[in-house]
Amino acid sequence: MKDLLPAESPTWRYLEAKIAELFLSYGYQEMRFPLLEQTDLFKRGIGEATDIVEKEMYTFDDRNGDSLTLRPEGTASCVRACEQHQMLYDRGTLTQKLWYSGPMFRHEKPQKGRLRQFHQFGVEAYGFEGPDIDAELLIMTARLWKQLGLESAVSLQLNSLGNAGSRAAHRAALVDYFESHKDELDEDSIRRLQTNPLRILDSKVEATQRLADEAPMLTDFLDDESKAHFDGVLAILDNIGIPYEINPKLVRGLDYYSKTVFEWVTDRLGSQGTVCGGGRYDGLIEELGGKPGSAIGFGMGVERLVLLLQALDGVPQEIFQTLDVYIVAVGDSRAAAMNLAEALRDQAPSMRIQVHCGGGNFRSQMKKADRSGAEIALILGENEIQNGVVGVKYLREEREQLTIEQNKISTLFI
Repeated sequence: MKDLLPAESPTWRYLEAKIAELFLSYGYQEMRFPLLEQTDLFKRGIGEATDIVEKEMYTFDDRNGDSLTLRPEGTASCVRACEQHQMLYDRGTLTQKLWYSGPMFRHEKPQKGRLRQFHQFGVEAYGFEGPDIDAELLIMTARLWKQLGLESAVSLQLNSLGNAGSRAAHRAALVDYFESHKDELDEDSIRRLQTNPLRILDSKVEATQRLADEAPMLTDFLDDESKAHFDGVLAILDNIGIPYEINPKLVRGLDYYSKTVFEWVTDRLGSQGTVCGGGRYDGLIEELGGKPGSAIGFGMGVERLVLLLQALDGVPQEIFQTLDVYIVAVGDSRAAAMNLAEALRDQAPSMRIQVHCGGGNFRSQMKKADRSGAEIALILGENEIQNGVVGVKYLREEREQLTIEQNKISTLFI
């Protein structure tokens, strides 16, 4: 769980602003919910046999003896909030397009791009049955990569998990296959064999990967409706011109997924290659106590996107410019300097202004002005106050120092 230092925060602000602006432009509304939830929410929503629930959640009993968990992901919380506040039903199914952001928590082995406190943006859409909403989420994320200059570094992988019947038939075939090769499986895969055999397909153990390559594929068990839905998604992507790869082994790590699943992956971050992933989870609303309803969403990791931006030199250098103006207050001019700063802020609210505090002679203040990164130093001393003027020194350009009347100082910036 890392601190975010001032040198890093401009990149985060830049990325967060780009993502929020994009989601809002597509008609998604912001949602916020607590860091803590009842543990049962994640057991029912994510699946008790998943690694997240079995190994990674931060869970504890509060003073009332209730089991609480720091949220390991956002989808279950979003469904819970929508149900609690009756956002999904009003004389029939309502549609909702929502987004959220914030920290999530999983007790994993820390490594580059994978931390125990990590940050995600999530998008969820409820009440949309057709393939168009699946395609819209992919189109929207493709636009984000283009806006960030990352389109050449990420690629889209897609699969369909079908409906419950498709998955049950495939599961039975998987269990039969892996049971016949049980002596070749690693310990984790043997444990998953009866609880969550789909997860064996994306095992990172080399010997298990070789077995998984020959395992029955879910595409051979897909029902007609799921096939038609998936074909509809692909047709829209083809029409828009978004390239993709169908990956039959893509299953995602959560039990609630059905039909379309997807990941945006990169080869620029080593083993942590997924920067955005999600899919349909049409059964989760009912599983958590609501009426049956359609749902789809995704999560994208902020830490990994920051690393990717940095790896590709995609962070605009101007975002690190922290100040426009540094006001040097010489002698007994501190009150006048504060008045000048507030007048400038009234006239140019977006201007970044720092008034020197803490005293010091003119030379020491000018050194601090230069180290601040400001473009201009405004110099205010007793003589300037008496004459109603301000000294102007350009710190980043070879321009002569000048003097300007105080009531005209804003003309330098507006």
